[in-house]
This record gives sequence, structure tokens and C-alpha cells, in this order.
Amino acid sequence: MKIYNRLSDTLEEIRPKKDNKIRIYVCGITVYDDCHIGHARTIVIFDVLRRYLIYKGYDLTYVQNFTDVDDKIINRAKLEGKTPEEISSKYISNYFEDFTKLNVLRADFYPKAAEHITEMIGAIKILKEKNYTYTTLNGIYFRVRAFPNYGKLSKKQINELEEGSRIEIDSLKEDPLDFALWKFSSETPSWDSPWGKGRPGWHIECSVMVSKFLGNEIEIHGGGTDLIFPHHENEIAQSESFNERKLADLWMHVGMITINTEKMSKSLRNMILLKNALKKWGANTLRLYLISSQYSKPMDYNDEILYESLQKWRQIEHCIYELRTTRNVSRDIDEFETKCNNYLNDFMSSLDNNLNTSSALTSFMKLISYINNLSSSEKLTIAMSTRALPLVNTMMNMMGLKIVEIDNDSKIEIEKMIDLRNKLRTEKKFQHADDLRHKIFELYDVELTDHNRYTSWKKKENIEFDKK
Repeated sequence: MKIYNRLSDTLEEIRPKKDNKIRIYVCGITVYDDCHIGHARTIVIFDVLRRYLIYKGYDLTYVQNFTDVDDKIINRAKLEGKTPEEISSKYISNYFEDFTKLNVLRADFYPKAAEHITEMIGAIKILKEKNYTYTTLNGIYFRVRAFPNYGKLSKKQINELEEGSRIEIDSLKEDPLDFALWKFSSETPSWDSPWGKGRPGWHIECSVMVSKFLGNEIEIHGGGTDLIFPHHENEIAQSESFNERKLADLWMHVGMITINTEKMSKSLRNMILLKNALKKWGANTLRLYLISSQYSKPMDYNDEILYESLQKWRQIEHCIYELRTTRNVSRDIDEFETKCNNYLNDFMSSLDNNLNTSSALTSFMKLISYINNLSSSEKLTIAMSTRALPLVNTMMNMMGLKIVEIDNDSKIEIEKMIDLRNKLRTEKKFQHADDLRHKIFELYDVELTDHNRYTSWKKKENIEFDKK
């Protein structure tokens, strides 16, 4: 599998250093508010990468941090009359609620900045001993020009770089690009250090947690494209200065989301919170949307595009239930099996080629359409289902898609009611049969499809959009 490496500006094969192990660190969210659709894109893309690498048999360790020490958290706490810890705890809890609904696999570790202050102080000590730092009245800063090749990730010469939106403004700094390792402050939260009371800067948090949980020279480091500069550039500078080792082999970044072609921001009042998007569209439609374009490029969020993804999901639902309920009999599946394998191979090849989820999804939907067409023409058989259902489930699992399931007792009752309805139809009691169809829908939210020799059924994912 090859991934575009932002550091080398080339497609590079993922190469475990030993024992088939791949270590991935993804910069997570700053927990001062609920997650929005932009967060979801980054996390879902890395979730698909993770699922695929696990499928390919790699021994994966996946770490995603929470930034719970930040000025935005402190400001939110003041605004709400709460402690910073109460704010961060609330939004960490909300994070897990949202992303569990979105069917995202749990990371192996979710380290928090506040739990690693001692390690951060230790790293800053090493940087001070190596003369990479200086002290002002406001804090301890990393001297960017002391690090050779600063700008190698963002592909800019140091003299071209301007202050980023999250670089601290401090007139006492030697250079506008220098960044804080430690901020002096007695305001909560703050910790004792050899240099005075304060809290760590943003960038040192991730450097320390990468090193602690994954070691040096990890295989993949990633996040959104907004983190390339200054955050990831600064991570490289400080990590490679105190460790004297490369931080990561591959740097992978996910593009931003616009809302109806406009930048998403609180000032424009167009933030799409993940919890609201989940209510409106459902988890599967959202996941299909989030993987529908090349991951590193920007993508737009609008109802028209989301509706297209919903239509895809309805086709997938129909396919799964048709495969589960077909009763047609035939043993000749050679041509069917060949086509299924070709679609699967195309799907895998797309993911191997820089996690091209858009192309993979196209191959998957061709398979879905092929099966649905066979079903509508009464050619889908039990033998075909036996071959195709595990294959379709495998591809769905890699994309993180999940059919809404019905408990076994309900399935038995639905099947009984369908058998009774078919008996009524045979007896030409069509009004009673229609009444029973409506009853099945009302009780179980299940839709029926009549075939020549049997009736299939499906349970649709219940979303707010359908109620409009």
C-alpha cells in the first residue's frame, strides 16, 4: 500500500520497521466544544486506513490525543463559570458519543495533555540543555532558526514563512516564528516547573505523547491539512531536536470541508456539528459522503451531495437484505463469482493506491448495482448470496458501514407475518394482505419487496431527513 507523503512529496509504500508493526499517531481535537463535520472527515479517513491495514494483517497501534490544556478551554470555562477540567471532560464524553454513533473504531490510546506534564517538562529540559530555547517574561520559547530544515513539511523556506493563526503573539520573542514550550501563568490550570508556574505550549504536547506511546520514527503521523503549519512543522522541529531521530516516515493530511462553498467558521454561523449531521443523515450516509472524494483535497458539504450519498446507502441496504432473503435456487455461479472477484480486486487496488476511497466506493457501488439488478430480474440465487454476502460485508467493514440489525425474535415474527401475508395474497385477499404490509412497517419499520416466488424485506436506517 502506498500513501502520499507530504514530507517527501511522493507516493511511498508503508514499510513497517519490524515484526509487521505499524504505528499511527493522529492529532485529535481540542476539547472546548462539540465536534463538527470537519473533525469527522479526518477521523473517518484514518478509521478507513486503520480498518484496511488491519484487514491486510498488520499489527497496528493507533493513538489519537485529546488537547485538554489550551486557552480556548480556559476561555470557555470562564464563560460558563466552570473549571477547565469540567469543560474538557464534557466534550471528551460528547466526542465518544458522536464517534461511536459514526461507527469509528476506538483508538488503542487516547492520551490527554494534562496527564503528561511531567514528561513535557522533561522534554523542555533536554531542549534547554541543547540550547534550542530562550526565556522571556512570558515563557520559554523554541528558537526555530536553530533547527536546520525548518519548513521541510510545509515546503517553505524559513524566510518565507509568516506567523500562523495559532502562533503566540509575544513582542519579547526573538523571532515571530519561535513558539512557546512553556507559558508562565498562575491561572488554573497551571503546574509547577523548574522555571516557574505555568502550562505547556500546544506543540510540545503531541511530541511527548508520540514518543511515550509509540516511540521514535513512527510509520505514520497525520491530521487535517490545517495542522501542517505551524503545528506539525513545530512538532518535527522539537521532536527531532530532543530525540535526534526522525519523528515519522509518512505524513498524511486530510483536506478541509466547506459549507455550500464557504469556509466553515463560527463567525459565519455555518458550523455543522457532527451530532446534528448524524440526526439528519445517519451514520452510514455521512461515512459514504466523507469517503466520496480524494482525502487530501477540500470537499463541500451541501444537501445535494449528502442526498446522493443517502441514495447510495439505500441501494446498499436493499442489496444486503436481498442477499439475506433470496430463495431462488441455481448452482451456476461461475460468471457471478468472477465479476464479484473483479469488483473486489478493483476495490483493494484503489485503497492500495493512496487510500483512494472515491475509486474504491465506485467499484463497490458497481457490485451493489450488479447484485440489485440480478435481484430485480429474479436471477439472484442462494448460491450467489453465499458467495457475495461475505464479500460485501468485508468491503463494508473496511468502509465502516453498518446495517441496522433486528433482534432474532423480531426476525422470526416478521417472517411469520410475511408468510401469512403471502397466504392471504394466494387466497386473493389483497386488502388484508395490504393491511398486514402496513402493520409490519408500523411495528418494525420494515419494507417488503415482492418477488415471483418469495417476499424479501429490509429495515432502513431511520433518519431525520426522511421525515421531512
